Amino acid sequence: MPKAVWQPQELAQDPHARSDKAAKVRDMFASIAGAYDLNNRVHSFGLDQRWRRAAVRLAEVQTGEAVVDVACGTGDLTELFATSGAASVIGIDFTAPMLDIARVKSSSNLAKEPAPRRGARVSPVYREGDAMALDLPNACADVVTIAFGLRNVSEPTKALSEFRRILRPGGRLVVLEFDEPRNGLIRAMNRLYTHQIMPWTASLLARDRSGAYRYLPRSVETFLDRDRLRTAVLDAGFAEVDQKELTFGTCVLTRGRVARD
Repeated sequence: MPKAVWQPQELAQDPHARSDKAAKVRDMFASIAGAYDLNNRVHSFGLDQRWRRAAVRLAEVQTGEAVVDVACGTGDLTELFATSGAASVIGIDFTAPMLDIARVKSSSNLAKEPAPRRGARVSPVYREGDAMALDLPNACADVVTIAFGLRNVSEPTKALSEFRRILRPGGRLVVLEFDEPRNGLIRAMNRLYTHQIMPWTASLLARDRSGAYRYLPRSVETFLDRDRLRTAVLDAGFAEVDQKELTFGTCVLTRGRVARD
């Protein structure tokens, strides 16, 4: 049985302020990796893949471009980019069990695709890595994405600076992240679901004792809201930022563009 990673008294505080946050997040995701995709589908009512497809559209990938998907997890977003027309796609995560699942998924997706169409799909490369210190050269990517992962990074502003570093002039950063709806009634309903119902049912489905699904709503509640995230992206050196609300504001897409020379 997986060990407890997050204690209730720890989540009563701000989990983002903990010095051991990175280790806890890695252990947490290693614990839930096997049931991660199933819980995503069940507890988002299937919307999680729609949100990822919206992220791909907002990235506006052009034929031949290079895409880097950070905090890629089990590869759902990375695999969508594999058929976007990109010339290369790299998925980076710091939890090995999640990457193991992503590689199996990638091989399965390739096998399912009819042979005449395989030229339209690139095979993503999956690497273990740290969002705050990417082992990639300057100006090597046209698109950088991170879905539901920025709040799990120890220093999000440092990660945003890294994303800016590896993007070429004209490159795009797309951040998909949970947020709290601004409508009071919807916010109250969302909090009831995410704080009371989902942690219990998701933990039961995953047979999880790590506290991952109690950490999730708390990490959203204490993270940057959309306005502060927009400011952080601008402060990281992006020339312009636009945002798109999804599903009544439960998720927000934030896109930053790098100025052209």
